[in-house]
Amino acid sequence: MRASTPDVRVRRIYETPSPDDGVRVLVDRLWPRGLAKTDARIDEWPKVLTPSTELRRWYHGPEGEYEEFRRRYEAELAAPEAAAALDRLRDLADRETVTLLTAAKDPSVSHTSVLRRELASKPGE
Repeated sequence: MRASTPDVRVRRIYETPSPDDGVRVLVDRLWPRGLAKTDARIDEWPKVLTPSTELRRWYHGPEGEYEEFRRRYEAELAAPEAAAALDRLRDLADRETVTLLTAAKDPSVSHTSVLRRELASKPGE
């Protein structure tokens, strides 16, 4: 068992894979443009943990703002199938490094920041 704080990192999928990435998890619903699957070195792609198409479109539209997006995405992550996948990824992050991969230009205001925070917390916190 690792230390109490999981080692969860966020990187852009277009960055060159690093040996210290650990388990590389793509957390975008759509495959990143211009990237060959053989170059991505993805270990997992749990689409159930990605924002729904409707939420993603709303956030990138004229009405979208980050705090409301975060609230809605957290609600999606609480759904049974997503919660189970989140627990599985949380258990994995307790044992080894997990790198969340995204094509988002600014991961700090994307779903990856929400997902990283969820992975660092214990269920029910």
